[in-house]
Amino acid sequence: TRYWSAVKEGKPAVILIHGFGASVEIWQHNILALSKNHRVYALDLVGFGCSDKPSADYSPTFLVNHVNGFVNAMKIKKATIVGLSMGGGTAILYTLTYPEKVEKLILVDSAGLGDKLSLGLRLMSVPILGTSMTIPNWMTTYWFFRPAVLNSKLLDDSFIDFYTKLFSLPGAQDAKLKTIRSVCNFWGPKQEVLNSTMSNLDKITAPTLILWGKDDEILNVEQASFAKGKIPNSQLYIFGQCGHMPNFEKPDEFNSVVLSFLSG
Repeated sequence: TRYWSAVKEGKPAVILIHGFGASVEIWQHNILALSKNHRVYALDLVGFGCSDKPSADYSPTFLVNHVNGFVNAMKIKKATIVGLSMGGGTAILYTLTYPEKVEKLILVDSAGLGDKLSLGLRLMSVPILGTSMTIPNWMTTYWFFRPAVLNSKLLDDSFIDFYTKLFSLPGAQDAKLKTIRSVCNFWGPKQEVLNSTMSNLDKITAPTLILWGKDDEILNVEQASFAKGKIPNSQLYIFGQCGHMPNFEKPDEFNSVVLSFLSG
């Protein structure tokens, strides 16, 4: 498992979990800012970034087990879990499975909170078509990330070149396809996957912060309001003029809101 860390010993731990197709680099504008009074860790989920890409089913349970393995390896007893998109869905399931290990929960444009999903991701789950859409090259990488930001200028050549290299690593395309197909099909998120999160939100006891970009084209902002109504001890913050990744598109605002929540 590849991970980044910015650690101040004795401070509370924060674990950052990236979204589908991303890596620790998606937190590049957040890690140092959040580390002022915390031990911050960001990991590449199994199958993504520079972490290993074994032959596996890449189910939500598989990803949760990987996060738990990382937590145990780092000897972290309790942490705030921050999950972006697919990482948010993973964070919800982790919190429900290991509530004693979660101090606070931060969901950023999180999966697992509704049945509306962008057409691009639904098409990616279709056999043959999805394989063509994920052939690693500059153009497929650009169009993979384009719906995730409102400001396309953020997707500069260095960003696209970097992720094209990650997507070209052995096993990366297979892991990506298995992951998306484990949670959705052409019609949207699989019902059994949604039920594991949506029907159990009221069981989350950790203080929760829900963050969302108002102009998210991948997961509709309406899902943020749904989560706020279901998670008992929760707060909601919406980023104006922002897409699916407020941590990347509005980093200063994101860091400020998160640090305020972490400080209580």
